[in-house]
Amino acid sequence: MSNLRTLKPRRGIALIVVILVVLAVVAIASGTAYLSLNTSLIAKYHSRLSVLESVADAGLEETRSWLNANAANYPDTLYTTRENGVTVTDAAGTTIAGVHRWIYVGPSGISSGQYGVYGSVVIVVTDANNNRIVRRMEVVQESFAKFAYFTDVEGAIVFGANDVIYGPVFSNDNIQLQNTAPGASFYGLLRTHGTITNRARGNYYGSPAPGYQESQASIPFPQVADLNKLLTQATAGGTNFTSSTAGDQGQASMRIEFVALDLNGDGDSTDVDEGFMKIYNATSTANAWWVVGDTTGFNANGLKQSRNCGHILTAGTGNHAAFKTFRHHYTDTGNSSDQARWAVNNGTNRFCYLGGSDILNDWTATPGSFLATDSLGSWRAWTGTVDPRVTAVRPADAAYLWPISRALNPNFKGVIHVTGKVAVSGKVRGSITLAATGNIIIADNLTYVTNPGGTVPCNSATRDMLGIFSGADVIMADNLLNAPMPPTSGGTYRTWASRGSDEYVHGVVLALSNFTVQNYDSDPNDVEDCQGSNDARGCLYLTGGIIQNTRGPVGQTDGHGYIKRYQYDACAGLMPPPYFPTTGRFVKGHYYEVEPTNFAIATYWPQLVP
Repeated sequence: MSNLRTLKPRRGIALIVVILVVLAVVAIASGTAYLSLNTSLIAKYHSRLSVLESVADAGLEETRSWLNANAANYPDTLYTTRENGVTVTDAAGTTIAGVHRWIYVGPSGISSGQYGVYGSVVIVVTDANNNRIVRRMEVVQESFAKFAYFTDVEGAIVFGANDVIYGPVFSNDNIQLQNTAPGASFYGLLRTHGTITNRARGNYYGSPAPGYQESQASIPFPQVADLNKLLTQATAGGTNFTSSTAGDQGQASMRIEFVALDLNGDGDSTDVDEGFMKIYNATSTANAWWVVGDTTGFNANGLKQSRNCGHILTAGTGNHAAFKTFRHHYTDTGNSSDQARWAVNNGTNRFCYLGGSDILNDWTATPGSFLATDSLGSWRAWTGTVDPRVTAVRPADAAYLWPISRALNPNFKGVIHVTGKVAVSGKVRGSITLAATGNIIIADNLTYVTNPGGTVPCNSATRDMLGIFSGADVIMADNLLNAPMPPTSGGTYRTWASRGSDEYVHGVVLALSNFTVQNYDSDPNDVEDCQGSNDARGCLYLTGGIIQNTRGPVGQTDGHGYIKRYQYDACAGLMPPPYFPTTGRFVKGHYYEVEPTNFAIATYWPQLVP
């Protein structure tokens, strides 16, 4: 018999359950309503914020256009207030209720111009609900170094059928392409203020498509005033020199030779303090031919009288193994013109050098010694304190090596200025702008220590950069190192340089006249090879850019002059040479959101200028 008891339902429990369920439903409904309201508020806030951001972004672009429209709008120092709490309209011209905007613009960052011209645009936007945003956009003026090729006047020269151009191209003139297939190829955007003749013959690979743009706004070409700015910087840095304008187109009474030294013994010369230059001056302007290794003073039949060329002797009776010039053979006691002629015609160990080169000691001095002064010129001593490491590495000429780095030359501004003409060659270490009021003559190879076509990042401390800025012409010299000539009448044409027939130039060339080759049309044609093609002087390998007022010739299709082999250095536009001229046009840089709480332009702006 079961003892289980039957449970009797308690009175009122159902009512309690019903009340709890109702309360839960009400809570859920209330929460849903609250969430819906909150979502609506958030949506409205973001909508207002979106309006403020759009107003700010529009103001940034409007201000950049305002700066580009008139250079006078950009202040030299501090900042200018372009808008001061003005009302703002939308695209239809309707005033946006409650929205006001303040715009400030001026130089920021390092404002000396050494690394380019940088500025900032700061915008403050508020609405009627006291919402506020602050935005800043950096702006930077385009450097002329960004162009692979730029001309103010093209003239009658055309881009040939086999020309290949890498990087941005711009001309203020009409551009002409040769009307033959396969046509010139452009691997950067081709732009012109005018039109492109035979445009359909070109091959365009730049962006945006189709890779060319006509009828673009002209870009003012640099002026003498830009050159004078460099004079100011060079004077402050102690690297302002005076030469002369003596000699013909490719001659100069001063030359600069860039030198790189391994000061710390790590097996390379890429450190920031390992760049130097040497400066050689002729004792008389009449010796400008000697400085560049020119043929003045003798003709093709008289190379045996050259002071710049000679051969390496082998040790023998009365001689030690050293370099002996052809002229020394000619004038040496007991020797005759016949011996000089033999020396010239002998096919081995025959080389030419620029005036003042150590090897031209002419075997009367100890081999490898350095002569600060010779009969035709002298080297200029460095005016500062010589670092002991330089003396250890180069004891003979340490006093004549000018540091071109702030590490060893604290006042150096990265600028070398010459009043007059100057010849240049050597290995460049560092970031340098070489300027001259007269012609700049490239007398021999002029290259970087760090290969510009390598993998070193543009902002690396080991990256080299050279700007060459002439108030006249930049010229590839027709000298004994660059151009072939016969050793005697009827002899075989030769180039007498120790490094081969081709020329190598690294740097951005800017000429207020033109970049050209001396006597480009008067060489014997088809003498030297350029990658299998016969030409008078072989290949001209230029890596960087060419900016010139008028396009100058470097060779001819019949085999005179050089064959062009140009490459673009994209790093030049990103890290231009010091104080290099700019186009005056501002482009967008970095974009920043600024904390709006307690923002005040008077206290914020000084933080932008170190």
